[in-house]
Amino acid sequence: MKKNRLEAFSDGVIAIIITIMVLELKVPHGIDWNSISPLIPKFLSYVLSFVYIAIYWNNHHHLLYTVKKVNGAILWANTHLLFWLSLIPFATAWSGENNFEQMPVAVYGFILFMSGVAYYILSNTIIKTHGEDTILKTAIGKDLKGIISVILYALSSPLAFISSYASLSIFIILAIVWLIPDRRIEKNIVEE
Repeated sequence: MKKNRLEAFSDGVIAIIITIMVLELKVPHGIDWNSISPLIPKFLSYVLSFVYIAIYWNNHHHLLYTVKKVNGAILWANTHLLFWLSLIPFATAWSGENNFEQMPVAVYGFILFMSGVAYYILSNTIIKTHGEDTILKTAIGKDLKGIISVILYALSSPLAFISSYASLSIFIILAIVWLIPDRRIEKNIVEE
């Protein structure tokens, strides 16, 4: 299979995820501040999730750029990632609807954790398929940035039961860290 089918499928799923999230934002029935203020948590939850989906889409694009051939292992690893990303709209809606209460934020953190694990698995599956001296392996090295991120996501779920805002802070910090597409891959693509 050529990678363009994998890219097209992934792009389609990600576009649907964003569409589902925006459809959860309901239009207020009034025209004043009191009508819109209850929507603020939902909107903030949407913005954070949109940023996360955009981060995954950008980095996924760079990741797939390094792929020369697609096999079943890569297909399943990619599908695994898309599964976890597809749950983000649920966690987004639940967190926003419930003003970032502990359980919805813990679930949101768990989904981000599993998305990070799935991305890590996909990266390693691509490396195993293409060999150790590939663009991707050279670019990410030991992937400390990815491993530290996954550890922080793992900590964010139990932390939500102590302070949901502390968990949200982890999500925001990691979003900022990952906002720029992975330059490690970009740098090695240019050098190729």
